[in-house]
Amino acid sequence: MAARTKRAQESARRVSEAASSLRSNPYVQRLIEDEELRANIREAFESARDAYSRIANGKGPQALMDDKKVQKDLRKAAESMREASEQLRGKRRRKSRIGRLLVIALIGAALALLLSEELRKAVLDRLFGAEEEFEYTSTTSPAPETASTQS
Repeated sequence: MAARTKRAQESARRVSEAASSLRSNPYVQRLIEDEELRANIREAFESARDAYSRIANGKGPQALMDDKKVQKDLRKAAESMREASEQLRGKRRRKSRIGRLLVIALIGAALALLLSEELRKAVLDRLFGAEEEFEYTSTTSPAPETASTQS
C-alpha cells in the first residue's frame, strides 16, 4: 500500500510540474487569452472535419478533384490554420487602411460615373478629347430623274 501511495504522490508531483510549465508557456497563455485564436483553431478543425466526412462518405480521394465543397472546406481550414499560426507567433496581420480606402474610393467613383451622365461625358472628354460637332454635307449630287420614274 505504501508503494501505491508513493507512486500516487510522484504522479501528482509530475502533474503539478507539467501544469506549472504549461502556465508559463507563452503559446498556451496566448491560446487561453485570445478568443480569436481559439475561434480560428475551431473553424479550421470543423472545416477539416467536414471535408473528411465528405471524402469518407464513399467519394474517396477523387472528391478532392471533383467536389467543390470539399475544396472550399479545405481552403477554409488552411486559411484558418494560417491565421492561427500567425497569431501564435505574434504576427498579427494589420488590415491595410489604405487598401480599404482605395476600394471605397473606387466603388464611389464607379457609382458616380453610373449615376451622372454629365460626369461620364466629362471623363470621356478628358480621356478621348472633346467631341466635335459637325454638319454632314454630301459631296455627291443626287441622281437625275429619268422619264420612267416620272410616269
